[in-house]
Amino acid sequence: MSTAPTPMPLGPADVAELERLLDSVPAPLEPLDLMMLDGFLCGVLLQPRRIPPAQWLPHITDVDEARALPRSFPAQALHDLVARRFAELDRAIERRQWFDPWVLEPDDEGGPLDAVMPWVAGLATAIDLYPSVLQTSDERVLEGQALLYRAFDADDLEDAEALLAVMTEMEPPEDLDEVIEDLVTGVFLLADVTRPASEVPPAPVVKPAAAPVAPPARKAPTSRPARPAPPAAKKSAPPPARKKAPRSPSGR
Repeated sequence: MSTAPTPMPLGPADVAELERLLDSVPAPLEPLDLMMLDGFLCGVLLQPRRIPPAQWLPHITDVDEARALPRSFPAQALHDLVARRFAELDRAIERRQWFDPWVLEPDDEGGPLDAVMPWVAGLATAIDLYPSVLQTSDERVLEGQALLYRAFDADDLEDAEALLAVMTEMEPPEDLDEVIEDLVTGVFLLADVTRPASEVPPAPVVKPAAAPVAPPARKAPTSRPARPAPPAAKKSAPPPARKKAPRSPSGR
């Protein structure tokens, strides 16, 4: 039996075109930006049951209401690029292999956690829409949440005492490399619960041989340390209530 070929990962020109298409979505629709999209796709992929694209694709171009795109908009071109990134992330998560989240270097006023906030907001948006990821008492879920959600201010999380306790015990990250590694590790911890690796042995999280594709203006990390051991969790927490995350650094 023949199998469908694996879609090609996005190259720099593809990423730029995807960003252009997202930016061209007309008002009053409110699309995700490039960084939020990447986190959103990971949140969709972490679901214990595969969600049909017809359910989550509309949220990419209208995050809250999922309104339809105008007929004149080149939706197929946008969806094809999203599908290729989705397949790339899906393969990485299934095999527990390194992937580069699409984030930007922090500016002079912000720290590394501020730089990844849009990405985490995208992931949290997907989990808010499909919360079954967090509906378990497995401590790895709490640990993964803490690594991911510490990009949010504590005031943005409600009814999450256990999660906040774990986050408080963490040392502040030293640089963007450490924060990016925590994002990947947090995704893998959640995947260990919702998508256990059964047929394909997990691979160590290591820096790829080739330079990763990143959104425009991102500087490539200089090193990729090994995956760290997750922080010890005291107890599991129910899914926290989260205030609405900002759409993007530009306020979209």
